[in-house]
Parts: sequence; structure tokens; C-alpha cells
Amino acid sequence: MITVSAPAKVNLHLEVLGLRADGFHELAMVMQSIDLADRLVLQNTADAQLRLSCDDDSLSVQEDNLVLRAARLLRDRSGFSELGAAIHLEKRIPIGAGLAGGSSDGAAALVGLNALWGLGYSVADLEMMAAALGSDMPFCVAGGCQLCFGRGEVLEPVASASKALSVLLVKDPSVSVSTPWAYKRCRELHGQTYLVGERAFEQRREALRNAAWLKPLRSDCPPPLQNDLQAVVEPETEAVRQALRLLNTLSDSLAVAMSGSGPSCFALFPDLPSCEKARDRISVELDGAGLKAWCCPLRSDGVRIES
Repeated sequence: MITVSAPAKVNLHLEVLGLRADGFHELAMVMQSIDLADRLVLQNTADAQLRLSCDDDSLSVQEDNLVLRAARLLRDRSGFSELGAAIHLEKRIPIGAGLAGGSSDGAAALVGLNALWGLGYSVADLEMMAAALGSDMPFCVAGGCQLCFGRGEVLEPVASASKALSVLLVKDPSVSVSTPWAYKRCRELHGQTYLVGERAFEQRREALRNAAWLKPLRSDCPPPLQNDLQAVVEPETEAVRQALRLLNTLSDSLAVAMSGSGPSCFALFPDLPSCEKARDRISVELDGAGLKAWCCPLRSDGVRIES
């Protein structure tokens, strides 16, 4: 039996550069793992069956789940069709939150089953498989803090935070945002200002590589937290407006933004104690708005085998 930790991520930077030849958006992002994690418990069955269970009844455990899709892809690539596993998912990351919870679970299945079945694939091999399943999944394999280009699957690791920076994460549990809708809406509203061509894209990538706040992350030079999708989602999602309004009342936070396509929003703090104090100061307002909150230190790694 193997237990794997599958952490959430936040976007410290999400810039929509333009359209690629394949129709997807070209992105320039900085993703950061946080200490809010699902857990996968995997057991070898060697009966050619792949079974998934979950402690959250609202989550599908059928073939559409990225955990099973990742398990099947890994087994198919291995050539050992007799391999089987029973996988139990303990869900802690909110669903449909812009935190890559599903992607991280799928990445955890790749890492965990690679070890459980003794297949010996490298991290690079697993990241390539992950890219076939979702744009966020390659990042989730190694995690930490990384530049993410292309659709998000082209990775360049950067230095981990110099101190224990933490985020106060806020989400309305009843609200989710469709990522395809958010990008479609972004194109409708801002497509006329998109960059065109690889040369223009590379100039923006290089500017992000050289950003002073990435050398490394630290409280005295906090990231500006750009998210181009926030301007699209915020006007049409009351839960995002409420979350950002409350987080922006916290004068001791370093920066505030939405993560991914939302609706999760977060404020960055120098350390966990200051993050927890800030949460406590607005706890009544959070409850009144129907918002749930988590205090999460940044993580220097992604998917991790715990036992």
C-alpha cells in the first residue's frame, strides 16, 4: 500500500498572451503549490482491475475521473495489462475551485502507481504522460514554484520561497467556474489585444523569467499577483467579488488575487501566524458571506509519496 499527497496550487501570475496554432491560449504563468492536499491510498490488486472510491459522494469515481484516466494511461504505456489497483481518494481540496485539485489527483495517481507497480519511470516521463491528460497536470507532478508556458505544460522551475510565505484561501463552496467558459469569455472581450506570433510570446516569457520578485519569492518583494482571467470572471461572479472585497480589507496582506479561473481567491502573507490572525479578524464576515477559508503555507514540492 502507498499513500500519496496531492497538493493544490495557486497562480501567482497568469497572463493570457494570445492564441496558439492549435486553438488553445498561449499562457505565461507562475504556479505555486500550497499545503492544502488530497490524499490517495493505493493498493496493488494484480487483477487487471482499476477501481476508485472517494470520501466525497459528489465526485464521480467513473472513467471520467482523472485518477482513473491517469491509471489507465500509465498501465497502457507500461505494456503490463494485468496490472490492477484499488485507489481511495480522500478529498480536501474544494472541487471546481481553480486550484488544480483534479489535476493534482491525476498526477498523484501517476506518481503513486509508478512506485506501486515498480515501473521506474522518471519524473520527466511522468510529466510527459501528464501533459496528455491536462495542462495543469505536468506542474502538479513536481510542484513547488515553476514558470509554466505553452498551455501550461512547458515547465521551468524557479527558486523556492526564502521564508514560509502563506496564503489565506477563500471560496464559496456552492460556486464553481467553468475554465473553458473563462477562456472563451477572455477571447471575446480581449482577443483584439492579444499578442501575435512566437517572437512576441517569447518577449513576455523572458520578462517574466527576469521578474525581480521571482529571485526568489520573499516578503520584502512580493509578487504583484497578475491574473488576466480575474478581469473576466470577477464582474460576472458575485462570490469572487465578495471574496476579493473581504481579502482587500486586510491591510497586512502582501497581495490579493483570484487563482486560475476561480472562484477561489487568496491573500499572500509573510508567514502562517499572520495569515491565521487575518483569517480570524474577518471570520464573522466570511461566515456571513458563505465563504470557507483555509490558511496554507507554500510548499516547495508537488505530489509526494508519504508512505
